[in-house]
Amino acid sequence: MSLVKFLTSKVFFKQLALAIVAIVVLSFLVLKWLDITTKKGEFVVVPDLKGKSVETVEIELRDNDLVMQIQDSANFNPNYPKYSVIEQNPVAGSKVKEDRKIYLILNPSGYRKVEVPNILKRTLRQAKPTLEALEFKIGKITYRDAIGEGVMSMSHNGKPLKPGALLPLTSQIDLVVGNGKL
Repeated sequence: MSLVKFLTSKVFFKQLALAIVAIVVLSFLVLKWLDITTKKGEFVVVPDLKGKSVETVEIELRDNDLVMQIQDSANFNPNYPKYSVIEQNPVAGSKVKEDRKIYLILNPSGYRKVEVPNILKRTLRQAKPTLEALEFKIGKITYRDAIGEGVMSMSHNGKPLKPGALLPLTSQIDLVVGNGKL
């Protein structure tokens, strides 16, 4: 039998029809199986976790069939309690599948510590922006009689402070400055 005769025969058209029916049935079954296994149309609403403690968040996510994943701690935010959630992804109100990971960024216990720069023997005009650039606050400025007009010493909470010491951001540094009069 030649190829042309076979392609125009009843046997070929029966086999082609059976193959098409099999593909349609198999596709229908696979799509139904996917709907069932992926729980199509079933969602969980992500709760608002901002400002809540890690323990509270863990319970709340477990109750909603969600998984907690702590990403990192951010810069300290004084508007939130220590070790509380300050950011979450996906955001509150999003619809997600159960067992979805919710990524959290926590508020650390305090400001990170920064090295105090060496501003001794520099003028107040030079020292002030250097400290403020590192997010330190200038506290009490005391003037003493000295030949130069530079910073003579630094202190924090009444204790002497040396260059290179580590202090939390936004710490207040008191300065003793020479007034240039002797």
